[in-house]
Amino acid sequence: MGCRRVPGRVLAFQLGCLLLLGPLPSPACPSACHCSSGQADCSQHGLQEVPQSLSTNTSVLWLGYNFITVLGPGSFPPLPNLLLLSLPHNHLGLIHSRALLGLGALRDLDLSNNRLTVLSPDTFLPLTSLVMLNLGSNRLRELEPGLAGVLPQLQALLLQDNPWVCSCSIRPLWRWLSHNREKVQEKTLLLCRAPEQLNNYPIMDLRNESFRQCQETSLSAQHYVAFFVIGPLSFMASIFFCTFMGSITVFCQHLRREPDSWRRPHICGGH
Repeated sequence: MGCRRVPGRVLAFQLGCLLLLGPLPSPACPSACHCSSGQADCSQHGLQEVPQSLSTNTSVLWLGYNFITVLGPGSFPPLPNLLLLSLPHNHLGLIHSRALLGLGALRDLDLSNNRLTVLSPDTFLPLTSLVMLNLGSNRLRELEPGLAGVLPQLQALLLQDNPWVCSCSIRPLWRWLSHNREKVQEKTLLLCRAPEQLNNYPIMDLRNESFRQCQETSLSAQHYVAFFVIGPLSFMASIFFCTFMGSITVFCQHLRREPDSWRRPHICGGH
């Protein structure tokens, strides 16, 4: 049976309807974004959260100049191919330790010009491919000691224009900077803001003598041995001693009740 031929007038009518309706919107590109060739530009749309209907093939995501305040668990849809994430000029004040799960391919992360005050090292553990991190122009006063340690593959770190407090708590950051000078961008802009006598003093110019008054808080192996071995032994010895002395006391009190005082052992202190 041959195929029925569609009349030319019917075909023209169908094509006209399609032209009037326009192209159907892609379900993989949110209405607040413009998507093209793996890039999703969702900047300057007043967004308060990350769009969820992004394509899993998205490699570049622009979210700058919005009103995102928190990145919590599940803030991002599965984006296994995301290489660049740009979040500058939001109101971001908190990033949950599980917020960036599933972004293991990410290489470039821009969190500049936000309101971040604290960053947990666990936050960046999933980012095993990250090579550039921009934390400039936030409200960071210090970095957690283990933060830089979870990013050994990092090649560029921007930290300028933060209100760094150059007290003992800044020493972990200073140590990392001292051993990774080639990775630090804008070195001259890393300035102390407090205490007052160090205001505008370059962090990179601090020396070991600057932290002379600081004490190490980490425990050495000897401390752990003393705590877990000697401690329990001392506790058991004290229990034994107390039990022994208590038994002697009871024994002496019993003997003092005997009529023949001459039989009292000298251990009880008799004459």
